[in-house]
Amino acid sequence: MPEDNLSGDGAALVDIDISVEAGDWPDEASLKRLVDRAADAAFTETGVTGRSELSVVFSDDAHIQTLNAGWRGKDKPTNVLSFPAFPFVEGGPLPPMLGDIVLAAETVSREAALEDKPVRNHITHLVIHGLLHLLGYDHETDTEAEEMEAIERAALARLAIPDPYA
Repeated sequence: MPEDNLSGDGAALVDIDISVEAGDWPDEASLKRLVDRAADAAFTETGVTGRSELSVVFSDDAHIQTLNAGWRGKDKPTNVLSFPAFPFVEGGPLPPMLGDIVLAAETVSREAALEDKPVRNHITHLVIHGLLHLLGYDHETDTEAEEMEAIERAALARLAIPDPYA
């Protein structure tokens, strides 16, 4: 279901399509609010502007394991995967479509329980994390990880969500 998402400072206008394919997730209206807030915070922290589209898919471990094996050669479930539709050049305009973010219910719930935090906070963090990947951020090196995590922390702080890396 598409929904316009305007960042708090008017920086980015993104049509977000949310779908719940599988897994035990909060209701769709709650997920829309979480995704909108996460996207707003991420766009505000990165300063990215423009208009684009984004798809966020809420699925389960079986589906994400298939995706992870096929696209990354890792035959195991993971919490979130990002699939850019077009390359994003830092400082450039948003592409017409950012891409897809896919989350896995069982892994997200298990991690939230292990880290003793609300599932909604973990979902918000993972949407921000996935969106940053679509915006060209990565964590392959320590320097990249520090930059990406700093943006995640700032975006989450904006939403009064504790630092997940503390």
